[in-house]
Amino acid sequence: MIDSHCHLADEAFEATLEAVIARARDAGVEGALCILDATNDAEAVRSVRVASLWPAARFAVGVHPHQAGVFAEHLDRVEPQVRAAVAARPGTCAIGEIGLDYHYDFAPRDVQREVFRRQIRVASELDHPIVIHTRDADDDTFAILTEDGAPRVSGVFHCFTGDVAIARRAVDLGFYVSFSGIVTFRTADSIREAAAAVPQTRLLVETDSPYLAPVPHRGKQNEPAWVVRVADVVAELRGVTPAEVRAQTTAAFHALFRPGRTG
Repeated sequence: MIDSHCHLADEAFEATLEAVIARARDAGVEGALCILDATNDAEAVRSVRVASLWPAARFAVGVHPHQAGVFAEHLDRVEPQVRAAVAARPGTCAIGEIGLDYHYDFAPRDVQREVFRRQIRVASELDHPIVIHTRDADDDTFAILTEDGAPRVSGVFHCFTGDVAIARRAVDLGFYVSFSGIVTFRTADSIREAAAAVPQTRLLVETDSPYLAPVPHRGKQNEPAWVVRVADVVAELRGVTPAEVRAQTTAAFHALFRPGRTG
């Protein structure tokens, strides 16, 4: 199976990366999509080691909404920086994570929206899917994806925290929906309902590690091996075997992040 979203180039894994990857492989995780921040040179350097230790890992590069404010006075620099980051990291197959975060508002909302739009255009030009981060901003996220003149792109709503209605909106636009360890949390009833409802061809699972470790590991540093736990819980919710969810989400991952899509 595949961990469709993790941050293996994060400094949190620097001292333990080799062991973390070994545990993932031992757990049956054959690959992962490693997310890189296009504004973080240190992550770019660490990604070289990720690729060396885990050749099956693939990469997504983008400007997270938390970092969008870096471009507030220089919006014209967004596209060149993202294109350069993609070109610099072989194995890049997606633009992300990108989107809107109105929960923390670390960057002005108008800047977040424009940085998001510009990265969607880059993804369209490169024929790459996008990895969407949206928090407390669903209406604006969908508005940008569907506004007049916006390029039509594929992608995934990662670390999904919405309800069935929002999941259906995403699927109706041709997007995939990815569930993280949050699906195991006690208060996540609406997310569990969505995990049971998403069509199997549009379903992905992830860790978002080093964040959001699933129960019973909650409070610990998350890692790709624990995507198996997420898949097992999703299987139970859907009334199918864990093997079926593992196979279905692996097939969905390869359908979205096609081998031919590389930077």
